[in-house]
This record gives sequence, C-alpha cells and structure tokens, in this order.
Amino acid sequence: MIDLIEGGALVLFIVLLAYLKVPRMIAKALDDRSASIAKELNDARRLREEAQALYAEYEAKKAAAEVEAREIIAHAREQAVLLTQEARADHVQALERRRRQAEERIARAEQQATADVRAAAAEAAVAAAERMLREQLTPEAHADLVAKGVTELREKFG
Repeated sequence: MIDLIEGGALVLFIVLLAYLKVPRMIAKALDDRSASIAKELNDARRLREEAQALYAEYEAKKAAAEVEAREIIAHAREQAVLLTQEARADHVQALERRRRQAEERIARAEQQATADVRAAAAEAAVAAAERMLREQLTPEAHADLVAKGVTELREKFG
C-alpha cells in the first residue's frame, strides 16, 4: 500500500508540476540561458575578430615603422658620409688657405727684410760716402761743389 501511496504521490506531484507550468518555466529558463550563451559566444567571436584585425593592423604598422626606421638610418648614414666628405674638403681647403697665407707672409717678410737690408746698406753707403767726403773734401772743393749744384738747379728750374 505504501507503494501505491508513493506512486500516487508521485503522479500527483507530476500533475501539480504540469498544472503550475513548471516544465514550461524550466524550458524557458533553459532557452533564455541558451540564448544568453549564444549571445556571449557571438560577442566573444566578434571581439576576437576585432582583436585579430587590430593585431594585423598593428603588425602592419610595426612593419611599416621598421621599414621607415631602416630608411631613416640609411639616410642618416648617407648624410654622415656626405658631411664627413664635406668636412674633409673644408679642412683641406682651410689647410691650403693657411699654407698660402703663410707663404704670402713669408714672401712679405722676405721682401721687407730685403728692403730693410737695402735701406741699411744705402744708409751705410751714404754715411761712408759722407765720412769719406768730409775727410777728403777741402773747403775749396766744397765751395766748388756748392757752386756746381746751384748752377744745375738754375738750369733745371730756371
């Protein structure tokens, strides 16, 4: 009898569940949960695709930046070579200019030294000639020279 009561209670419990529409609520809850999981999966798939697209975009930008960096480095090396060549050429020109200036200063110094030696020699010759004339010139010869000089001046200016 207890089995009959238990069987009837079970049937009564199942009828009560059907009357209260519990299977529909469970099915609806499962459907809602399934829809929510499907939505989350779609969102996850979309986010994954966006992440892959961003990753691909950043990889492309990284590759472009690396190419640009290599080009910048190559250009900088070319500029460094050109600047080094220009600096060397400028240095050679500066050395040549300084050499020419030094040669010109040496030439001017030689000319000045030659002129100074000539002037000193001329002064020495004049002094020697003057001393010789004073020693050898008599008052009569002196008067005769002055007279000749006056005559020559009159002829030239007169």
